[in-house]
Amino acid sequence: MKTSDFNFDLPAELLAEHPSEHRDEARLMVLDRKTQTIEHKLFKDVVDYFDEEDLFIFNNTKVFPARLYGNKEKTGAKIEVFLLRELDKETRVWDVLVDPARKIRIGNKLFFTEDESLVAEVIDNTTSRGRTLRFLFDGSYEEFRAKLKELGETPLPKYIKRAVEPEDAERYQTIYAKVEGAVAAPTAGLHFSKHLMKRLEIKGINFAEVTLHVGLGTFNPIEVEDLSKHKMESEEIIIDEKNAAIINKAVDAHRRVCAVGTTTMRALETSVSSNKKISAFNGWTNKFIYPPHDFGVANSMITNFHTPKSTLIMMIAAFAGRDFVMHAYEEAVKEKYKFYSYGDAMLIL
Repeated sequence: MKTSDFNFDLPAELLAEHPSEHRDEARLMVLDRKTQTIEHKLFKDVVDYFDEEDLFIFNNTKVFPARLYGNKEKTGAKIEVFLLRELDKETRVWDVLVDPARKIRIGNKLFFTEDESLVAEVIDNTTSRGRTLRFLFDGSYEEFRAKLKELGETPLPKYIKRAVEPEDAERYQTIYAKVEGAVAAPTAGLHFSKHLMKRLEIKGINFAEVTLHVGLGTFNPIEVEDLSKHKMESEEIIIDEKNAAIINKAVDAHRRVCAVGTTTMRALETSVSSNKKISAFNGWTNKFIYPPHDFGVANSMITNFHTPKSTLIMMIAAFAGRDFVMHAYEEAVKEKYKFYSYGDAMLIL
């Protein structure tokens, strides 16, 4: 398989700038792999495709306000700092992306507040836009994290050209988000409302949770034509014993097991053993899933519509078959489905 096998024409107006008015009223395209048929529904209709004792697996990662704006010492130039990963809690060292990067060199200081209570010093270059910063803050670790949260902005993807609005803090977060650590939302989960969760529960459907802290690597373009040469960025996964047992019970009972989102699927496929059992897992994954791939746990999945040549469309193609997926995407463009983070959803059975 080559990167160009996953290209298609995506009109710019189909990139969703805002979420649907109600979470569960986004559109839903339903793909049936067995019959190779496509249906058009609303997201809240997802409940009709599942029965008692079936299982939904959610990624409970929580997005933190990772985008900060500071000023460079001396020149006062405005610099965007995107927090990627905390490297050392004690010394407050973080991996970040900076923009514009050409102005930021080792030794530079960035000021984030008028009173200079939060300052960062550049201590290393990691990639063309990547830097390692040491934050200087006079206070406890809890106060430091509270200050980052206070100054930070919801990290909407760059394709959204509008300014961040107050509703984004809530809508760019799943309603079941618990474990802070993601810099991008697990977007398939954004469609679940409290009301829909209650309807699923009443029907006797079970829930399990995994944690995969979504990094910006999710959005990295593939620079190579040969997929086997692409390297994914690592993301952190946590699956505890309790949730592993819930998942294994549903698999053993041959229930419909639905991975909500590509991040959930990636966590499952990283921690599944050769005998199709999920083990408790606490570590990192750089697993890249593309056709052909034998999936070990989920037999259905929910996902958003992804951009051309992305690693995400490749995972979907591995799950549903490349030709069927590319046909469905053609249909999605024709029917004007909304794409990407705030876009519509797909259920694959």
